[in-house]
Amino acid sequence: MSSYITRKTPGNTEWFRHDRFGMFIHWGLYAMPARHEWVKTLELMPEEHYQRYFERFDPDLYDARDWARRAREAGMKYAVLTAKHHEGFCMFDSQYTDYKCTNTPAGRDLVREYVEAFRAEGLKVGFYYSLIDWHHPHFTIDVHHPRRNDPDARQQNEGRDMRIYAQYMRDQVTELLSNYGKIDILWFDFSYPDAHGEGEQSWLGGKGRNDWESEKLIALARRLQPGIIIDNRADLEQDLWTPEQFQPTEWCRHEETGELCTWETCQTFSGSWGYHRDEQTWKSPEMLIRMLINTVALGGNLLMNVGPTARGYLDDRACAALQVFADWMKYNSRSIYGCTMAEPDLLPACPQDCRFTQSEDGKRLYLHLMAYPFAYLNLPGLADRVEYAQFLHDGSEIILKKGSEQSFIHGSALSADTLILKLPHVKPRVIVPVIELFLK
Repeated sequence: MSSYITRKTPGNTEWFRHDRFGMFIHWGLYAMPARHEWVKTLELMPEEHYQRYFERFDPDLYDARDWARRAREAGMKYAVLTAKHHEGFCMFDSQYTDYKCTNTPAGRDLVREYVEAFRAEGLKVGFYYSLIDWHHPHFTIDVHHPRRNDPDARQQNEGRDMRIYAQYMRDQVTELLSNYGKIDILWFDFSYPDAHGEGEQSWLGGKGRNDWESEKLIALARRLQPGIIIDNRADLEQDLWTPEQFQPTEWCRHEETGELCTWETCQTFSGSWGYHRDEQTWKSPEMLIRMLINTVALGGNLLMNVGPTARGYLDDRACAALQVFADWMKYNSRSIYGCTMAEPDLLPACPQDCRFTQSEDGKRLYLHLMAYPFAYLNLPGLADRVEYAQFLHDGSEIILKKGSEQSFIHGSALSADTLILKLPHVKPRVIVPVIELFLK
C-alpha cells in the first residue's frame, strides 16, 4: 500500500486522487473578442463597449454532449466549467442578476446542459465561480478592475458595498449547489490580499478572505454539498492546492505543517484560458503527455483547459490536443489512474529522463521513458524486487537480467542488485512508452 498520507480535509478527495485527470472549461462572453479572458480589464473596456458581446452571445453550435464525449475519450474523469468568470457574466439562469445567458440570444441555461451531458458520460462535475466580478455595481474598484485608471475611479467607488456583493455570491453559490444535483468540485478564483497600486494609484488595493466573507461562503457550500472538494483560492486553506501554469518539482506541502497536500495543477493547451483566435504557443504532443506524467509522478492531478469558441464548439486545435491524450491514455491509462509517486526507496532506481508512478496498492511500478534509451536500461537496487516486465501499450514482454550476469552486457561492471531491461532498438510508436513492472 502507498505510504503517502495527505493532509485530512473536509472534502472527499479519495476519488479525486484516484482519477488524476480532468477537463477545465473557460467559456464566457470573452470568447467573442477572442483575445484573452481578461480582455475587459487588459483593454480597460467600458461597460457599454463590453455590452455588445452580451447582446450578441449566441452559441448556436454548443453541444455539451460532444465536449463530454471528447473529455471521456481523452481519459478525463471529471470537469470544471466557469459558471461565472471575472467579467461577471453568468452561464446559468440565476435569479439574482439579469447579466446571464438566458437573457442573451443563447436563451437557455448553458450550465444545465453541461451538467447533464458530462454526467451522462460518467464524469464528475464541478463549477468554477469567480470571486471577482467586474460587472457587479457593488464590487469595489481595485488593482485588477477595468475602471482602475479612470480619473474618477475613487468617486465611482463611493457607495459600493462589498458586504452586498458577498451576499450576492452566497446567493449564487446556493443556486449552483442546489439546482443541479450533486456537485463534486467548487473551484473559487481568486484572492490577492497583498496587491496594491503604485504612485497616484497607491489607494488601489487587493481583495482576500475578509472581502469575500470566505468563512461564510465555504460553510454554506459544505452545508449544501457535504463532501464537496473546494480549492484554496478563497484565501482559506481547504481541500485542494492549485498551482497554475507551472510544473511543480515536488509534492505540494502545507506551508505551516509540512503535511502532504492534495493538489492539482491547472494548465492550458496554449497561453490563454479563454478562446484566443490568434494565440500560437500551443503545446506539443510530447509536452502534453509529459505534463500529465510529471504531475502524477509527484502525487498530483492535472486539470487541462479548453476554451470553446463563441459559437460553442471546440476548435480544431483543441480537438487535436485532446486527441493526443485520447491516443496515449487508451493504452497507458493504467499508469495514471489509481497511481501516485513511487515509494521513497524506489525513487533512486529511476533512470535519467524517466519517471516512475506506482499503483496505490504498491504492486506495480510504471516506468515512463521520456527519452528512449538504446538497447538497455539499468535500474539499480531492483534486481530482486521485480518478477515480470512488459510494455504497457501492448503487453509485450521485456526481458530481465541481473547485473551479475556479465554475459548479458559485455564489458559491463554492474552491481548484482541492478535490474537490466533489454529494450527493442526501435522506439515503439508511442509518444512516451511505459514499462509496467510487477513487483514481488
